[in-house]
Amino acid sequence: MGEIVGAGLLAHVPTIVLPEADRLELNEGKEITLVTGLRQLRKDVFERDDYDTVVVLDSHWATTVEFVVTAQRRRTGLFTSEELPRGMCRMPYDFPGDPELAHSIASFADKHGTWITPIDDEYLPIYYATINLWKFLGEGLPDKRWVTIGVCQTGDMEDHLRLGRALADGIAAMPGRRVLLIASGALSHTFWPLRELRDHEASDPVHIRTPEAREADHERIEWFKEGRHDKVLDTMDAFWKFKPEARFSHYLMLAGALGEQACAAPARQYGEYENSVGTGQVHLWFDRPADGWTGTGTPVSAAPHHPHRRP
Repeated sequence: MGEIVGAGLLAHVPTIVLPEADRLELNEGKEITLVTGLRQLRKDVFERDDYDTVVVLDSHWATTVEFVVTAQRRRTGLFTSEELPRGMCRMPYDFPGDPELAHSIASFADKHGTWITPIDDEYLPIYYATINLWKFLGEGLPDKRWVTIGVCQTGDMEDHLRLGRALADGIAAMPGRRVLLIASGALSHTFWPLRELRDHEASDPVHIRTPEAREADHERIEWFKEGRHDKVLDTMDAFWKFKPEARFSHYLMLAGALGEQACAAPARQYGEYENSVGTGQVHLWFDRPADGWTGTGTPVSAAPHHPHRRP
């Protein structure tokens, strides 16, 4: 049977793909650790040969009447963002997809009381919540397949958990398939108003939109490090007050795939918790525990400690 061998809650902010000189100018002469964190994550996890496919749960791709999973044999082209075309312009991408896995995931929709459609249209748009992370974690690894699933804007928490359950079953039904999951999106997600925004572009968390949002983000980061996915899920009503990106649906899909409240996998943090024009951003990675995602939380193998990042 197939397995989920690792999972992450990762930030995709436009800043990470800007030229280095521009990043330093925006951040008081210092590199943002969201960049150095992704570089280290690639070395620790994505350059290994123990996985086949990456599934991105994309907080920027919002569908309406169903969940959609990409099913192309290959995705290739140039990406320019409608949101920030000055910073993300004609970015080349080229990677294989995993149509067999996409159809397997969709086949479990009825079992979980939801709607999932695999789409192989070569003109299907792609979003920077996928592209920006592929540039760091997938580019130059031509044999690794990448698949994207969007959030559904009419879906609630239960709907996104159901998608995650179908995702896990779809992976398990693929003999030998080994998959990494990425929940691509932010924590609290309120931007500064346009006339104030340029005063808050540095990465220091002092620029998070409110102290209360910053505190809520920190609380959840600590719960993730403790493997307390139950606390995160049980307090979603409180967290929604701070407007997490896409109502935190990218994480909810991830949680549905990993066992929800029973998931005990602790997070490793890559880089620091940082600001992006008012929003809370972090990279957290979960290794599959030796006794499974709903076991004790002891990882199969921990990556070496790197002193430049938080343990």
